[in-house]
Amino acid sequence: MLGVQSRRLFLQVGLPWGAALLVGLVSVLYADWSTDASNAFLRIIAGRSWLAFAITPALTVLALFLTRRWFTGSEGSGIPQVIAALHAPRTEEEDSLMRRLFGLRVIVGKIVVSLIGLLGGLTIGREGPTVHIGAAIMAETRRFYPHRNPQLERRLLLAGAAAGLSAAFNTPLAGIIFAIEELARDFESRTNGIMITAVVFSGLTSLAFAGNYLYFGQINVPENLSGLFVLPVILSAVLCGLFGAAFNLAVLRWRRWMPDWLIALRARWPLLYALIIGLLVAALGVATHGETWGSGYDQARHLLTGAVPLSAAYGLTKWGAMVVTYMAGIPGGLFSPTLSIGAGLAQWVHAAFTWAPMAAVIALCMTGYLAAVTQSPITSFVIVMEMTNGTGMVIPMMATALVAARISAFFTPPLYEALAQSNYFHVAALPTGSFLQKKPVPPPGA
Repeated sequence: MLGVQSRRLFLQVGLPWGAALLVGLVSVLYADWSTDASNAFLRIIAGRSWLAFAITPALTVLALFLTRRWFTGSEGSGIPQVIAALHAPRTEEEDSLMRRLFGLRVIVGKIVVSLIGLLGGLTIGREGPTVHIGAAIMAETRRFYPHRNPQLERRLLLAGAAAGLSAAFNTPLAGIIFAIEELARDFESRTNGIMITAVVFSGLTSLAFAGNYLYFGQINVPENLSGLFVLPVILSAVLCGLFGAAFNLAVLRWRRWMPDWLIALRARWPLLYALIIGLLVAALGVATHGETWGSGYDQARHLLTGAVPLSAAYGLTKWGAMVVTYMAGIPGGLFSPTLSIGAGLAQWVHAAFTWAPMAAVIALCMTGYLAAVTQSPITSFVIVMEMTNGTGMVIPMMATALVAARISAFFTPPLYEALAQSNYFHVAALPTGSFLQKKPVPPPGA
């Protein structure tokens, strides 16, 4: 009897708590390694930017080779993989999907190959991969449960994804909302106690090792913004909505703009294709004096704090670097580059309304552009609010997110859902009425 109770306690408490602590630990280590990799690249090319034309293409080729040879399923941000596992049909193919998209092999590939990409100066982030890693770690615990079922696997995936995002940004509330709004696309997950537990324990681990920090630092804005501030809100929402839709279309409709010879090269000689992608990323970095290399976190933070100004074209050049990097089809996230692009676009809005506080406009555009790309407005403004302690900007950020997401949705489906559908499972198997039943043009990210 005591043995049965001990096992039940282990399954209900020990196992999920332990997995959540592991998610937090891996997230903190991965964050440190990502920073070290990006800084190593900048140190190597300091004063010798021409070295990027050798380092970036070589590591892009290596990253794509490793992804295709040993780590299939780890490509891209990882969020489409989680969505695919959550919404895939409950058939025998589901176990195959779980093995292909999760597990130790994918965790190792996600971390190692994305670090290689950051060491090569590619425009990728670590936050999306952390979501994938968190979901994979929690999903592995299903093997210990005697009675596995789809509902349990769904809860574990959602819990791990929420814990991963929470630990990556130090934003526990955003982690929970992200799992509900972006991944599950419903509100039945509100009763998922495993998810809350995972977020709490991964957050405690992050807090213990990294401290209680604000991802982008404290924004300082006037307590009472004038009624005229509605004008920057409108312009930010429209600008970010259009740019976000353009990014989604560039990724999902890549066959329409990519030259035929490059499409053929990708199909027949993928490593040569990766070499060209690396050369393009290197050229963009050299042309912008290094502004487009890396995730864009430092550039956005410096702009937000007023430490270092960026070129007026930064939003556009970073947008281009992000599109080109994604075309490589290697592991790497979109969150940090997306927020950085939003910060770059804020310079244009501020130029139109110079009287508006720059930090407030940056918060608006980071929120708006992230909402436009993901079409998850609630997650977007909660993330930015928690990252900047911007509670005084909640209403303007909320309005910007809602309008930007609406504008983007007019032109394109939600990016992560479209990628999940195109790359990992057949659309016909989805529940009736799901947005995922609308068929996009397959992207090259898989």
